[in-house]
Formats: sequence, structure tokens, C-alpha cells
Amino acid sequence: MRRPLLAAAAVFLMAVSTVPSVVHAQDRDKSDQDDPDAKRKKEAEWGDNQAPLPALRNAGPCPFVKTLYDAARYVEFSGGQEASSAVGFTGEIQGVNGSCAYKSTDPIKVTMNILFEFGKGPHAAGSSKTYRYWVAVTDRNREVLAKQTFELPVNFDAGQDRVYKSEDVKGIVIPRAKDTVSGENFEVLVGFEVTPEMAAFNRDGKRFRPNVAPTVASKDDAKRP
Repeated sequence: MRRPLLAAAAVFLMAVSTVPSVVHAQDRDKSDQDDPDAKRKKEAEWGDNQAPLPALRNAGPCPFVKTLYDAARYVEFSGGQEASSAVGFTGEIQGVNGSCAYKSTDPIKVTMNILFEFGKGPHAAGSSKTYRYWVAVTDRNREVLAKQTFELPVNFDAGQDRVYKSEDVKGIVIPRAKDTVSGENFEVLVGFEVTPEMAAFNRDGKRFRPNVAPTVASKDDAKRP
């Protein structure tokens, strides 16, 4: 008995939402004929302004979108020294936002926006650097289902040692075996392509204190919070 009731309710709501619009349009036409100035004023106020259409609700929650901690930062060191005076090019993922859309048995389509911060240290070679980062779809901490690597060229102007870039990643499609499989079964991860040494540096949570002068910096500085 539930389906016929829901169907009838949907038709009723459509009828109710349509009638007021027609009535309003008829009243407006009549008042416009009586007062031309009122007509021009209403046209200026209403014009071509259109309210946004309501978004379709997904069949379930979106996949988890996040940065892999070990690959969230890219820090180059000259001569293998973990000191601020030996830093070359750097990069950090500042934030990741994602949205998705799916219904019925359709695959999950995900769109991401990634905010990067790039830096140029005293040992950076040149004024440009092409960073590489990846986006991967995983089965909630179990295995990688798909992975793609992207290149992001960054230029530093004269006297500039910091650059911010925002990247949109589209076309992430996650098939579902059946309509009961929701987005919460998946994760979309992002990270830099890093060396094992860089990954270990990130994993240990090492950071440099900004008020440490390069002349006194040492390997121990990288271990301070």
C-alpha cells in the first residue's frame, strides 16, 4: 500500500506547486495593463533572474576524500641533510574537497578540488619545477582499485618563494556491482609522488621552525614540532 500512497503524494505536490505560479502570472499581467510604470518596475526586478534548480539527491553517501599523510608534503634536501638551509623545492597539499553524484545502479562520479602550496628553498635549482601527484580510488583501506598520476608545472617569479595553485580533478568514475553498494565503501586519496626518504620525513611529522636562521639550522631542527 506504501507505493500508491507515495505516488499519489508526488502528483499532489506537483499540482500544488504549479497552481500558485499560474495564478501569480495572471495577477501580474492584469496589474501590468492597469499601470505601465508598475510593469516596467516588475520587469526590472524579476527580469531574467532564475532560481537555481534543486540538486538531485544521491542514492547514498559520497566516498571519503582525503590526503595520504605520508605523501601530503614534498620536501627536497640537498646533500641528504634534513636542515632548513638545505631545502630545495617543497610542496604541501593544503586541502581537498570532493563531491559526487549517483542514483539507482549508476556508477559513482566524483569531482575533486585540491589546493596546493609550493615553496622554493635556498637550494632550489632554477625558478620552475614540475611536481607529480596522484589520485587513487581504494576499497576502504583494503586495496587500490585505480590510480592515475598528474603533472603540475609551477613557476616562481623573481623574488617569489611561495605559490598557491588550485586543481580540479574530474572524470573519477567508480562502478558499483549493485544499487546497494554506496559511496562509503570507497576512498579517494591524493598525494605527491615522493621518495622513500620523503615519505619517512612526513611519517615522522618533522617540520622546520620558521624562526630558525639557516646559519644555525641543523638536522635536529627538523625534529622539532
